[in-house]
Amino acid sequence: MFRFLRCVPSTLRRVAPAAIARAPARRCASTTVKVTPAAAAPPPLPVSPLKITLREYQEECIQSVLAYLAKGHKRLGVSLATGSGKTVIFTHLIDRLPATGDASQTLILAHRRELVEQAARHCALAYPDKHVDLEMGNSHASGAADITVASIQSIMSGDRVAKFDPARYKLVLVDEAHHIVSQQYLDLLEHFGLRHAADWTVVPAPALVGVSATFSRFDGRKLGAVIDHIVYHRDYVDMIEDNWLSDVTFTTVEIKADLNKVSTTANGDFKTAALSRAINTEQTNDLLIKAWLAKAKGRNSTIVFCVDLSHVSNLTAKFRHYGIAAEFVTGDTPSKIRSARVDAFRRGDFPVLLNCGVFTEGTDIPNIDCVLLARPTKSRNLLVQMIGRGMRLHPGKENCHIIDMVSALSTGVVSTPTLFGLDPSEIIEKASTKDMMELKERKEEESKREETAGDVATRPLSAKLPGSITFTDYESVHDLIADTSSDHVIRGMSELAWVAVGEGRFILSTNGGAYLVIEPTGKDDQSFHVKHYWRLPSGAKSKSPYATPKVIAQGETFEHVVHAADTFALEAFEFIWISKNQPWRRSQASQTQVDFLNKFRPEEDHLKPKDLTKGKAGDMITRIKHGTTGKFKKAHAKQKSALKVQARAETLQSRLQGQIRVGPLSADTFRGLSK
Repeated sequence: MFRFLRCVPSTLRRVAPAAIARAPARRCASTTVKVTPAAAAPPPLPVSPLKITLREYQEECIQSVLAYLAKGHKRLGVSLATGSGKTVIFTHLIDRLPATGDASQTLILAHRRELVEQAARHCALAYPDKHVDLEMGNSHASGAADITVASIQSIMSGDRVAKFDPARYKLVLVDEAHHIVSQQYLDLLEHFGLRHAADWTVVPAPALVGVSATFSRFDGRKLGAVIDHIVYHRDYVDMIEDNWLSDVTFTTVEIKADLNKVSTTANGDFKTAALSRAINTEQTNDLLIKAWLAKAKGRNSTIVFCVDLSHVSNLTAKFRHYGIAAEFVTGDTPSKIRSARVDAFRRGDFPVLLNCGVFTEGTDIPNIDCVLLARPTKSRNLLVQMIGRGMRLHPGKENCHIIDMVSALSTGVVSTPTLFGLDPSEIIEKASTKDMMELKERKEEESKREETAGDVATRPLSAKLPGSITFTDYESVHDLIADTSSDHVIRGMSELAWVAVGEGRFILSTNGGAYLVIEPTGKDDQSFHVKHYWRLPSGAKSKSPYATPKVIAQGETFEHVVHAADTFALEAFEFIWISKNQPWRRSQASQTQVDFLNKFRPEEDHLKPKDLTKGKAGDMITRIKHGTTGKFKKAHAKQKSALKVQARAETLQSRLQGQIRVGPLSADTFRGLSK
């Protein structure tokens, strides 16, 4: 008797790989199948392993992993673009890594059913002589198979992980490894001895290799907690240039949805219900269909990413209203219907397939030649995953057209131009990856020219002195305190009310006196850290009202550190006091706030509550409390010194002009010039 789950059996050792490849996708339901006893069965036909010639970069990747493992490193990451054949790579890695004593088994982990079943099929085809087990849902592995493929949810359910003896495993492989810092993965790695070690060369733990196309997390949680080295990286631009992925053409379409009031989750992306209310409107849906008709009507296979189930339903109806054959797939679609629709889409039976959250990871539909992004996001990972669905090579497919619906009024939205370092509001019309890179280079060159022109413009025309003089643009300290231009950058990344206080420092304050500081870690301004300050209880014996600050996050990129700080703040502080979009921030400033600000202003320039909002007043107070006034005084002193130098130069120039006469120069003239 054998037990089957969907298209992959729980024990694959007696099932021909070809049968697995042909099996249809069905909902997870076990079925009992009779098998002829071995004595009565005819001799099995020999099964040859699937012969796959690895691409050059795939072999390079495997060699890099092996080289790091040979040096004693245990926890490795591989960063490869969607469509690069990650499953092929880690499947071939299994036999390349030799057993160590009794440690000869391999565990493959994933967080989605499709990924688990895809890995199981690959392993059964590549290793017909090995025992391959499945640990997922009602299918229970023995723990003794050569290769076990498991869903992280199932293996960590109850005590199912206990049957997997860490001492017998040489390798743990994790697909879509940007999820590896979730608690279930951390608990599993603890079981296999892969969480903590001072020296991995002496720890009897299996090797850990995580594979992902997006090795970062929007919430700022550091993957370095479980991955020590990214040993190989090839992004989608590299793969396109080398013709391993389909070229991509980008078009951005401006929509008029206002996303400023759409709140975000703890992970930093938009909340689904609120986003749907802003996006799923008659006007926007009509615009989306019209954009597709204008830009992609000739495309054979368009996949559309929607916000939620209601958005899927409304957009599908809208496509059909305009005479376009469209089908949809959601997490609620029965497996048999879902499989049939995807197969029909692969065959080209209809041109448009809509979904929400189903096809972002682990989906292999290579004929997709258009991706319609109807779901705005703040997550770069999600954006890359969505456009990656159209990057696989396919016969007759010249390129994939990405149509990105961009909200012009939103802040913090990640759009396709941002993947190339361009401004999020950049409107693109059918630009290829090469075009986008060239546009980025032109923008950078233009920026350099602007800087050069700016430097020239700030030099005093009358003072012919070496070097340049930099003047502050602020007439008074009050202008500096009131200026919010430096806040825009960080508030474009964050939903929280960060305040720029100068010199690369940003403050997030609460009503209780605690605050966070983001600042450069050194003079090079190339890395940043976040410090948490909190008030000591009254009566504490300390010169400072604050406890010794604690560094809660650090990183090489400003964006990563901002997201890490936000993640901490959302857990530690009350949201109402730190959110930039709270109603109280738009109400009239309090008399207490105004009285505080007026202490720093001349009497003739005092403020009144009606002159500013509570949010604006609070930001100004933050700047005062965190040293902006001192920085202004320093800048003002530099300005006064520079003006004195300029004045002396102008005086000298006028004296020289007054002494010059037409005719021969006398000795007295030379003496005058030398004074």
